[in-house]
Amino acid sequence: MKPYLDILRLVWPLALGMINNAVMQFVDRAYLAHESMASLEAALPASILAFNVIGFFQSVVAYSGTFVAQYHGAGDGRMCRACLRVGTILALAFGAVALLFVPAGIWLLEWLSASPEVLSREVSYYGILMAGGVFVFLHIAVSSYFTGRGQTRIVFWVNVLGNVFNAALDPILIFGLCGLPRFGIAGAAYATVVSMMLQWAVLYIAVRRAGGSADGVRLLPLAGRILRFGVPSGAYTVLNLLSFTIFVFVTGKAGDVAFAVSNACFTVNYMLFAPMEGFALGAATLVGQAQGRGDPAAANRDAMRTLALGVGFVAILSVLAVVFCRPILSLFATECAVREEFLSLGFTLFLLMAGWQVFDAADVIISGALKGAGDTKFVLWWMLAVAFGIWLPLVWIVAEAHNTMPALWATMVVYVMVICVGSLIRWRRGRWRSINLVEA
Repeated sequence: MKPYLDILRLVWPLALGMINNAVMQFVDRAYLAHESMASLEAALPASILAFNVIGFFQSVVAYSGTFVAQYHGAGDGRMCRACLRVGTILALAFGAVALLFVPAGIWLLEWLSASPEVLSREVSYYGILMAGGVFVFLHIAVSSYFTGRGQTRIVFWVNVLGNVFNAALDPILIFGLCGLPRFGIAGAAYATVVSMMLQWAVLYIAVRRAGGSADGVRLLPLAGRILRFGVPSGAYTVLNLLSFTIFVFVTGKAGDVAFAVSNACFTVNYMLFAPMEGFALGAATLVGQAQGRGDPAAANRDAMRTLALGVGFVAILSVLAVVFCRPILSLFATECAVREEFLSLGFTLFLLMAGWQVFDAADVIISGALKGAGDTKFVLWWMLAVAFGIWLPLVWIVAEAHNTMPALWATMVVYVMVICVGSLIRWRRGRWRSINLVEA
């Protein structure tokens, strides 16, 4: 029992932090649903498109935390601080590069959006998130430093602080309270960016107060190693998001009400799935620290224990979501004329969502463990093969033959089952044991 409790002490701040982020997204969407149905429809496609770009750079920067974990396991504090320095430099550079993607994103939204009213909101939301991307990267760099060293509680409490601030700003900026103009969906985006700025600033102050130096470390070779393993991790994030973005835009052709229901259900789905990202990060940290100590047997034990805890947790959450489906979806069903249609379709989608959650959780945690050991190329190529070789072709066939939201969502069940089985087989074969991230 004690080993599981030790894992929970590391993982619970990460899992709760991800839930906290999901609750924040839920609050954003709930406010936007009361601002207008068009804002609710615009939020998901625009945010997904933004994170298709931001997610790549964010994941590359975050991979500096895996190096921190391995150096921490090896007892080298100076190299841990050097990893933070490299992560910060990469964050600043990536923030400038991300701005170059704004025109292309706006063009894509104009090409894909079916409603001018929704399009104007999508463009506004997307542009603000992209402009504030540098603060996302800086926050990720400094939080990854703490997470890699196992100091997950400070990251959690700073995350809570930032999201409480975000929640307070949302109604003020969205609806124009306290004498400010009514920004609508742009207000939600501004609140998100300001929250990221606050979180980065607090964590940066904590690092400065802790002291320590990375003097004498050659940063260029270290940056090269972080990029070598981090770029496949970043490519995995963006291509995984791209496949989901394609799926979201395909579901948009199933009808306005069905699309709004799907967006609402995906918001709830993220609340269920978010803790698994915390468990995955915990698995990556534990595996990284064990590999840094030269103990692959401990890495395997910790990964399997984290997997058992995570899958059990998400199974309980999925059951609760189905039981309380109607009151949850009632927060989004604001138009009385379509309320019953909204709730009925939402219940069906909740059942499908519960069906794939366990497999999705298992895959995410094992993929996190593989990334923590440095096996990022497999994680990337396996996802590409399943998402673009099996899932999206299946989505296209279903859209042509039976274009209903339940049928489209059912393809997701097939996808997560296949990718989960492949990831588990890869872990059991143990190729990750021979990968060396850091120099001896």
